[in-house]
Amino acid sequence: MRDLTLAVCSKFTRRAVLALAANLLVAGAAAAQAYPNQPIRLIVPFPPGGPTDVASRLVGQQLEARLRQPVIVENRAGASGSIAANLLKRSPPDGYTLMMLATPTLFAPFFYKNVGYETPKDFTPVATVYDLPIVVVTNPRKLPDVANLAQLVDYARAHPGELNYASSGAGSFGHMSMERLQDVGDFRMQHVAYKGGVPAITDTIGGQVPMMYADLVAALPHIQAGKLRALAVGSPSRVAVLPDVPTISEQGFAGFDAVSWGGLLAPPGTPAVVVDRLNRELEAILADPAIQEKLISAGTIAHFEPAAAMGQRISDDYRKWGELARDKGMTAE
Repeated sequence: MRDLTLAVCSKFTRRAVLALAANLLVAGAAAAQAYPNQPIRLIVPFPPGGPTDVASRLVGQQLEARLRQPVIVENRAGASGSIAANLLKRSPPDGYTLMMLATPTLFAPFFYKNVGYETPKDFTPVATVYDLPIVVVTNPRKLPDVANLAQLVDYARAHPGELNYASSGAGSFGHMSMERLQDVGDFRMQHVAYKGGVPAITDTIGGQVPMMYADLVAALPHIQAGKLRALAVGSPSRVAVLPDVPTISEQGFAGFDAVSWGGLLAPPGTPAVVVDRLNRELEAILADPAIQEKLISAGTIAHFEPAAAMGQRISDDYRKWGELARDKGMTAE
């Protein structure tokens, strides 16, 4: 009798589970059809005017047109974007609050104590949106005989401890990238940390510091004006706005890859149906040549990757650059 009772209970339990699963599928489909039915907030973790902000506003405009709901861009700067990230983490997981993740925010847990999140664990990836190339630049007046990466390495080795390089700050992607390049190339320079890319570039142009690893968007007009000399880009392939500047990998450092990037994140627990809808829209937006041109004019390169690939990229970068930050004892505090 007991066995019969267990069999009956098990049968009803299976039926209940199947019924629940069916109801969840129906509810998910309904949610996908209903989304979005109210304005969407897109948080930018940096001040207005930078590449992350420009890309966010461009993508937001296109999402607004395609989703037929307002997309409200909100700048919440501070602590490399960790303030914005915590705001996102606490938001309802309904697809109505998103954030444009950028590399400094991805890496903030390496450099700030108690930031309140771990990037690979505490968010829902939506899609990669852009890459932001990084470029090694010199002041041609200060280093007139350095025209390529090999000559820079030779100069640094011949002048140990004498050559300084600037970055936009301790723990910035330019700082980490140059430290990795020195490790791979077996040469040493002294790091000079600035509070932002603009003063770092200003002093590089002025000659107070002879070189830096700079965001392409910030350095490009000065390269074009001849005030800075571009030696190499850190991306795996050359960039369209500097087609004659070889990659670091091309110049004897095979496989070197240091690319800052950005992509949309959602709060933890955001339904897959919402992520899928946003994926489809972003893929279409970033495939548009006109949008690609606008992103290039802002110094970024359109680069769509779906949610799973973005999640893997977050995990890979977090591991690779986290190891470097720990080995070097880097901190922003």
